[in-house]
Amino acid sequence: MASDAPLDPPADPPPQGSGPAGTGPEAPRAHHAARGPLALSALGIVFGDIGTSPLYSLQAVFSVDHNSVAPTRGDVFGIISMVFWVITVIVSVKYIALVMRADNDGEGGLLALVALIRRRLGERGRLTGTALILGMVGAALFYGDSLITPAISVMSAFEGLAVVRHGLSGWVLPLSVGLLAVVFWVQRFGTTAVGHLYGPIMVVWFLTLAVLGVPHILATPEILGALLPHHAIVFAVERPGVAFIAMGAVVLVITGAEALYADMGHVGPRPIRLAWFGLVFPALTLNYLGQGTVILGDPTAIDNPFFHLAPTWATVPLVGLAALATVIASQAVISGAFSVSRQAARLGILPRLTIRHTSRREGGQICIGSVNWMLFAGVLVLIALFRSSVALAAAYGLAVTGTLVLTSVLFMVFARRVLGAAWWQLVVFLVLIVGVELVLLAANLTKLLHGGWLPVTIAVVLVTVMATWRWGAARAAAGRARLESPLDAFLSGTAAQAGRVPGVAVFLHQDPATTPLALRDSVTFNRVLHKQNVIMTVVNADVPHIRHDERVVVERLPHPGFIHVTCRVGFMDPQDVPRALARAQALVPDLDLDLDVHRARYFLSIVRLTTAHPPSWRRWRTAVFLWPAGTAADRTTAFHLPSDRTVIMGGRLVL
Repeated sequence: MASDAPLDPPADPPPQGSGPAGTGPEAPRAHHAARGPLALSALGIVFGDIGTSPLYSLQAVFSVDHNSVAPTRGDVFGIISMVFWVITVIVSVKYIALVMRADNDGEGGLLALVALIRRRLGERGRLTGTALILGMVGAALFYGDSLITPAISVMSAFEGLAVVRHGLSGWVLPLSVGLLAVVFWVQRFGTTAVGHLYGPIMVVWFLTLAVLGVPHILATPEILGALLPHHAIVFAVERPGVAFIAMGAVVLVITGAEALYADMGHVGPRPIRLAWFGLVFPALTLNYLGQGTVILGDPTAIDNPFFHLAPTWATVPLVGLAALATVIASQAVISGAFSVSRQAARLGILPRLTIRHTSRREGGQICIGSVNWMLFAGVLVLIALFRSSVALAAAYGLAVTGTLVLTSVLFMVFARRVLGAAWWQLVVFLVLIVGVELVLLAANLTKLLHGGWLPVTIAVVLVTVMATWRWGAARAAAGRARLESPLDAFLSGTAAQAGRVPGVAVFLHQDPATTPLALRDSVTFNRVLHKQNVIMTVVNADVPHIRHDERVVVERLPHPGFIHVTCRVGFMDPQDVPRALARAQALVPDLDLDLDVHRARYFLSIVRLTTAHPPSWRRWRTAVFLWPAGTAADRTTAFHLPSDRTVIMGGRLVL
């Protein structure tokens, strides 16, 4: 039996030669606000993931490969030195000092970086194509991160109960599932109501991290010597095999580093830098030093060194605070998955998704129901399969390191081709930063059969879906062009002979040179046209925001009663067609057209896709394409159209 699915028009290619990104009122408002409050917001928005890594990272390091890292002075000093310098090189130098310079009108992240490269360089064949492929792989790995982060962070918080009493360990999984169910359920309401609490909670959390570490450091001040790189080098030279394996777990201390860049549009780079150097980096350093001291004093503390930092009476309150911090960490990656999904749809590598805006003031606060519940289902599967944060740590590292390397590669392309960086600068970046990341990646590849297969499997599946969607959308677009006759010929011929009725008809159509199928069918079957006809094209630009006064362009067509309206939107802008028509109304007095926006009727052209033969392994790409095509969002909702004045028409296309 043939299967069919509706297809939205594929996302438009990026406009070339468009110059710098817009800086209108919707483009980064954060840059114009006070740095202090924004730095506080950054603590809640940006640093939740990396801020909760002390819960499980050192525990994972000392349990890797059946406790091959020993709780001896040499190993502890070597590990703490590795931790400090990995954070310094990857976060402080790479992201804070360098990568955040790749500012796509205030927005960051892998796909935003891809969009920036494509927009600045144009369609230069292999280079931009390769950048898009790398962006697809990075996005797929980020989805894996979005699955693993809620599971590992929440479980690690409740595992502190086992420190209080071993019999409480049976409550870890049910409490984790219950808390995560609440986290995913409240996504539909948005984060506005509780967002103002995130920053203060994370201030308390980071101060707690520092306070937990300081007494142990004061008791054993020699641990401060572990900050010297000498100890990491000696550890690597004397025990190269163990050091290499340990690096696979050390990477867990920088989970969430990508958020520093991905969430840049929420608060701006300066508040992120202020929060990082003013509180986050010092607090993390003090806590890791404290954990190292605890392990030296009590080797049995490697089972959970973080919670052994606290006195017995403070363990239960610390579990509660840790649970709150992990909720914020989970919220950050879930919101990030929503943003990545929307950017991917705008870049044409995923179908149009049903997006619900959860704030009237903040365009970046969105919820994508399908993504939300798929993430929740995936998190439950991970908890059931791995059942502990240590077991899940092996899977986590590969997702993190893969994303790190891809970001570095794309940034090097940006630095050379856009910023004009010298070759020697790229070589230094390659050796000092990419070299470290490649070692981290290689160390995590050794865990491929012990959990590392998970992010790889997720990435392979999602990249296949994305590449197939892009292939199928291009094929469907070519077939659709064959169905649509040239617009000028149609308006001069068949349409010129049709009668006219009062009113305004708006035909949404992506190709201004061809005839909307809804227009063609309306004239063919009804033999009439509306008095005023608007052919509207929504163009998805590769920038976060387009200025209001630059979004709408109106053009008269050489046929009575017809105009063409182009509405350009950034990937963070709502695609509100009625609002664009209202804007066009203000621009058309000179064209002698009377657009009654409140009575306009909207016509959507939908192509129903089908295959001539049942899907088989030989036609798997068609089958894979038809599946997400069937999940594409309702365009009436996506374009904010009034349902009582929207007509859907179209045809059938055999792939």
